[in-house]
Amino acid sequence: MKIDCHMHVNGRKRNWGWDHNDRIIDAADRLGIDKLCCSIPITSGVPTPAQVQECNDDVLECMKRYSGRILGYCFINPGHGEKAIREIERCVVKHGMMGIKLYNQYKCTDPVVYPVVEKAIQLGIPILEHAGYLTDPPQASGQVNLSHAGDFVELSTRYPEAMLIEAHIGGGGDWEWAIKTLRHSPGVYLDTSGSVIDEGMIEMAVRELGAERLVFGTDMTMEGGVGKVMGARIAEKKREAIFWKNMAAILEKRA
Repeated sequence: MKIDCHMHVNGRKRNWGWDHNDRIIDAADRLGIDKLCCSIPITSGVPTPAQVQECNDDVLECMKRYSGRILGYCFINPGHGEKAIREIERCVVKHGMMGIKLYNQYKCTDPVVYPVVEKAIQLGIPILEHAGYLTDPPQASGQVNLSHAGDFVELSTRYPEAMLIEAHIGGGGDWEWAIKTLRHSPGVYLDTSGSVIDEGMIEMAVRELGAERLVFGTDMTMEGGVGKVMGARIAEKKREAIFWKNMAAILEKRA
């Protein structure tokens, strides 16, 4: 069994490089991925409330079309304040989404994010946030509000009961620094997704954090996402925990 904690689907106006969502399901079938936790975030600029709702409506449509296979994250812009909270209530409470997705509009340590975290704690749902520790100045200048592992540590210290997922350890940047920084923050999970498939990445994460804090994800790199966990030199029980047991336990905590 495999639960992909970090995947995306195509929307009416936003395409992730797949010509149809049926192809995502077909790929999941071929790779043995049972469920995919998906969102449609806006990755540049500051989205309006209407744009956010449109993204979430497209995910809700996929949840209906692929019932039981696609689980939805509610993407929000924390800067929308009370409107963001109402969007979480609409998507999670009314329509059954399983978590919250944040991108790089704000660092996760910005006080504007705190009400979102408090709402997630109330509902017993995880927050998956786009992240990375970028060491290339030109690349970093394009994402000035990108959260890194140190920010997750700070937020988890403030809200130890929150279930925070740092996105794509293989998404670029210094993944070794990220792993070491998260050592003493048990409330922060690390997802294995991303196109970087460096040898030893999964093994180091298991060694430093414990397999119980890793959750399997692909973030569109589906073959590589499965392959890096399949090929890791770890015990089968730990591989099973990463592939589905840890994420299943997170999903079971929903209020």
